Amino acid sequence: MAVNRVPVLKRCRSLGLDPVYLGIDKKSHRELKRANKKMSEYALQLREKQKAKFIYGVLEKPFRNYYKKAKKMSGMTGPNLIILLECRLDNVLFRLGFARTRMEARQIVDHRHVLVNGKPVQIPSYIVKAGDVIEIKEKFKGFQRYKDILETTAGRLVPEWLEADPENLKGTVKEIPARSAIDVPVDEMLIVELYSK
Repeated sequence: MAVNRVPVLKRCRSLGLDPVYLGIDKKSHRELKRANKKMSEYALQLREKQKAKFIYGVLEKPFRNYYKKAKKMSGMTGPNLIILLECRLDNVLFRLGFARTRMEARQIVDHRHVLVNGKPVQIPSYIVKAGDVIEIKEKFKGFQRYKDILETTAGRLVPEWLEADPENLKGTVKEIPARSAIDVPVDEMLIVELYSK
C-alpha cells in the first residue's frame, strides 16, 4: 500500500488547510513563504483535488474512480463525489468518534475490528448505506485503545446523519448525507472542472 510520508502539518500548511479537519488539534505556527503569490486557475483546481484526496486519505487512481462513479449518479457530479467520499467506512468510523483520525480509522478497519450489520468488514473504502449499523467487535470493546479514543473524541460533534452510541461502540447511518451536511472545506466544482478538461 502506498503511504504518504509528508509530515501532516507541513502538508496542511501547503494546502491552506486547518488540521482540525483531519482530527488533529495541533497548529502550525510557520508562515507559508508563497502565501501572497497569485495562483493560476489550474493550480487552484489542482489544490482543491489534493485537499480532498488528503482529507479522505485517497490516492489518485481510487479518487478518479470515485469521480467516474459520481458522474454516473443522478444529480450534480461535484456534491456526489464528496458524498461518496464521506460514505467510506473509515470516514464514518472517524465521524462517529471511534477513531482519532481517518488514518487510525483505516487501521481499525484493516485489523478486522469492525462489523457492519453484524458482518466483519475489512475494506476501508466500503461504502455505507442508510440504515447500516456499524460497531466494534465485542472482543475488542474492552481494549484500552478504545477507552483512550473515546476520551479524546468526547467533545467531537457527530453529524446529524449519523447516530452514535459511544458506550457500546456502536453507530447507525440514519441517512446518506446531503452536501450541506458535510463540513469539508473543499470546492468540489473546481475538481469537476479539472477532470472535465
